[in-house]
Amino acid sequence: MRLTVRIVATALALVFACYFSARALWWTVMPPRPLLVLLAVAIYLAAIAVVAIVGAGQAVRMPRWAAALALLAAAAIPQLSNFGLDASTLRAPYATWYIGAVGLIGVVCIVRRRPLAGWLVLVLLTVASTAWIGFLDSLGLGLVGSTVWMVIAQLLIAFWRRAVRDTDRLAGIQQAASAWQATQTVRQRERRERVQYALAVAGPILSRVIATRGDLSVEERQEAHLSEGRLRDEIRGGELLNERARAAIETARARGAAVTVFDDGGLDGLDEHTKGRIREELADVLADSSSARLIIRAPRDARIAVTVVGRSAAGESSDEDSVELWHEIPRTPES
Repeated sequence: MRLTVRIVATALALVFACYFSARALWWTVMPPRPLLVLLAVAIYLAAIAVVAIVGAGQAVRMPRWAAALALLAAAAIPQLSNFGLDASTLRAPYATWYIGAVGLIGVVCIVRRRPLAGWLVLVLLTVASTAWIGFLDSLGLGLVGSTVWMVIAQLLIAFWRRAVRDTDRLAGIQQAASAWQATQTVRQRERRERVQYALAVAGPILSRVIATRGDLSVEERQEAHLSEGRLRDEIRGGELLNERARAAIETARARGAAVTVFDDGGLDGLDEHTKGRIREELADVLADSSSARLIIRAPRDARIAVTVVGRSAAGESSDEDSVELWHEIPRTPES
């Protein structure tokens, strides 16, 4: 079985409980009513076992009924123990065992997240010990020690909670940093893939331009124009494109259409399945379009992921274009 802080603390509490119980029975003078003392010891052992063990496997905070039992034991144990002893021996070491014992119950209550019950236990102990042997004698015979241990327990719990909060905060920061790093890694890989794609597309025609010093045929100039468009698309909006969308844009440019792609982050935060759906819908829209000008934009919008605008020339004497296509692709499928 693996040792934990909870197991070690519970074991220490039970060891101290056994010590106080043995001390209570270490009589130098036979008490006139030993059964009362034995009853006090039995109640103490039962109470400390309940408050230290019951429910500890499920939660640190003890049940309310266990806290109530601790208060009843704190009220009963001093009375039974002192009633069982002779008045002349109430300050003997075996007679004042209950001061440390009941103080231990209060410490356990604080550790088990019932601080109010713990401090009420100390109040009951102070009242009982003062009534039987006086306040100053109570301080000298163990009340100070019980109070100090309870204060230490309260401080340790406060520091422990702060440490847990700090640990949770650091864990959250680490997770956020890991997520950011993973996102950056994915984006770097995507950029490398886009650069490789662009070089594969434009590399041959660029080599031809260099080899011929710009003296290209009509077909080569057309290919250079298309390659330039592909490079521009990959730089400005590669996140929006898949193979079908690229092919549709290529077809539109081949028939003389001017195509412009802008990605302003419209697909940010979407999963790959949703991005795939948006790209497929974009490819369908472009494949069905016959406009002379196509503007594809992915704005940062809470509802719309991509907007496609198609324009055709209004006339030779007019500088304005007429809109013949307006299509919005939502971020989430519309029901």
